[in-house]
Amino acid sequence: MSPRRILLAADAVGGVWSYAAELAAGLARHGLETVLAVPGPAPSSAQRAEIAGIPGLRLRRSDLPLEWQAEQPGQLALLANWIDTVARADAVDLVHLNGAALAPLLAAAPVVVTQHSCLATWWRALRSEPLPPAWRWQVEATAAGLATADAVIAPSRAFADALRVAYAGIPGPAVIHNGRARLAPPRAPKAPVVMTAGRLWDDAKNLAVLERATSAIAWPVLAAGPTFGPNGTAVELSAVQPLGTLPSGQLQERLAESTIFVSLARYEPFGLAVLEAAAAGNALVLADIPTFRELWQDVACFVPADDPAAVAAAVNQLIAEPARCAALAERARLRARRYPARRMVDATLALYRSLGQPALAPATIAGTA
Repeated sequence: MSPRRILLAADAVGGVWSYAAELAAGLARHGLETVLAVPGPAPSSAQRAEIAGIPGLRLRRSDLPLEWQAEQPGQLALLANWIDTVARADAVDLVHLNGAALAPLLAAAPVVVTQHSCLATWWRALRSEPLPPAWRWQVEATAAGLATADAVIAPSRAFADALRVAYAGIPGPAVIHNGRARLAPPRAPKAPVVMTAGRLWDDAKNLAVLERATSAIAWPVLAAGPTFGPNGTAVELSAVQPLGTLPSGQLQERLAESTIFVSLARYEPFGLAVLEAAAAGNALVLADIPTFRELWQDVACFVPADDPAAVAAAVNQLIAEPARCAALAERARLRARRYPARRMVDATLALYRSLGQPALAPATIAGTA
């Protein structure tokens, strides 16, 4: 199979947009066209500008709720029907979803899923009590999608392992590390600033611990990203200075100027913001979770995710030892080169082409040394 036109389902809320934009741009360099199907909140003008120059890209919009915003199975069915309608109208050869729940509901085939996160793994990482019965249908929908998709991609080995635990019996996902192109290089001199970034409203990002640690950190701590989520979730910051949601270029400029980047995420299937910060020459202070160990082992300072005192001590030690801080930043910058968009795109395209062959190739690993 050699597809020429891909329907890539995405959303404009978080890192999935960056992933989809990078993938569409890379596929265009291989001569493929992308139909970018975006339900939910509309892309901002800055997001539209990101994709404006991609050859052959078509943007299709719907106000239907995103997969993870659906409150009942019927909403998933409506979303799947819209995806099928777009797929037929644009005569696509393959549908690439960024979440599995729609896969069993689609008439279009083949279907590839990149599972960036899911309720079951999120809940296991953040909660000790059982999942509420009212939400179990969402987990069951994802399980069905992972089992029926023609191929499943996970953005890290750690998250692939988490999926296998949460959904016993699913085929092993192909591991294709996320990647970014055209990242901002470091600037000199660096500003005495600590940064974090992401969907700040998400409990998984653990901003509450950084907020408590900030009063003991010697430098200002700035946070880029939305503090209010589309599902009504919010986080209040007083010690950490919120920058709001920044366009990709502005965020990269901020990261290029900052010295230290902190992520205390308790759940992170990959972490594009960490990659951007590393490429921009930040020393990394990261929560000690499997994903970050996989990607940033030996080039980051790891701390307990829920210990504000340990976080503040680690950051202040880097501030007090500028030579060590600079050396750690340089090691992180070099590690970031393992995760280019080109490698992600090539591995994804190889997976597309493997569909319909006698046997799917073993899991593809992008981003290894």
